[in-house]
Amino acid sequence: MPQQSLCKYIHNFWKYKLLIAIVCIASGSLAAQGKSAAYLEYIDTYRHIAILHQQQYGIPASITLAQGLLESRAGRSRLATQGNNHFGIKCHGKRWNGGKIYANDDAPNECFRSYRSADDSFEDHARFLKQKRYAPLFKLKITDYKGWARTLRQCGYATDKRYADKLIEIIETYELYRYDTGQPIIAKPKHLEGDESLEHSIDSEIYNEITAVHDIVKRNELYCVIAKEGDTYAEIAKEFSMKARKLASFNDKGWRQRNEQIPAGSIVYIEEKGETAGSSSPSIYTTRTGDTVYSISQRFGIKLKSLCKMNRLSTGNAHRSLKPGLTLRLR
Repeated sequence: MPQQSLCKYIHNFWKYKLLIAIVCIASGSLAAQGKSAAYLEYIDTYRHIAILHQQQYGIPASITLAQGLLESRAGRSRLATQGNNHFGIKCHGKRWNGGKIYANDDAPNECFRSYRSADDSFEDHARFLKQKRYAPLFKLKITDYKGWARTLRQCGYATDKRYADKLIEIIETYELYRYDTGQPIIAKPKHLEGDESLEHSIDSEIYNEITAVHDIVKRNELYCVIAKEGDTYAEIAKEFSMKARKLASFNDKGWRQRNEQIPAGSIVYIEEKGETAGSSSPSIYTTRTGDTVYSISQRFGIKLKSLCKMNRLSTGNAHRSLKPGLTLRLR
């Protein structure tokens, strides 16, 4: 073997050995902590939805995440991969008119709900728990994850006698209770050790995840936030663990506009707008001074292209002021 090839072989051999060693060390570290890489990935993917639902519905984020992890095997069960069902919710007869998927559970070939996306599954889970049957849950404190886990079992969410214990174990192993407090985790940086006056320093990363700068509200049947002075789509996207490109597109903005400043008071949708206005909005709108096609699309949560198509308008003129008194279709 030529000397150059031999050197290259030796280099690649040790590079490979080093890579294997790093993987083994990382895997061993997770194993030592009793943590699964699949569980950590799932938490990272869905924590923002869990926090949002805590604010919107009053369900502890830790409970949402723990149930999702347990019921869907961290998103890897057949119900989750083929039916986007992350919470094992069954069809329950005539109460469900959506998609269906069948699996063996308490009985063979039982009917489970199937969804278009994981987000729809999380949304249905939140609404499912708002039934009268689960009313005792909402008498508990948002931080009482043990009480929530036990009451879920008592209200009949699952037949497994150890269901509550399993949820509690997941929550404590992965410290999911961090997301329930609404308060920052207290951490004392090394350079401040010994300074008692600064004892309650904030872990900014955890703080930003739990106590978002923007309050999530619902307008036009869609989740959104209200922009503050100096906001950009990139900054808001980071706050909610979203991609800037995706957030910009939800608001009919392009990738290059992700860093442009948003006028204070503007609606910023954090989910996709509709093809038409929601049922709570009028079907016809009469323009006022200062209106543009774009501002109307944002006001009523309609995709810009859809609004233009309905009214035979050009998207190229979307930001030009419209004459007052014009009539536009909203659906």
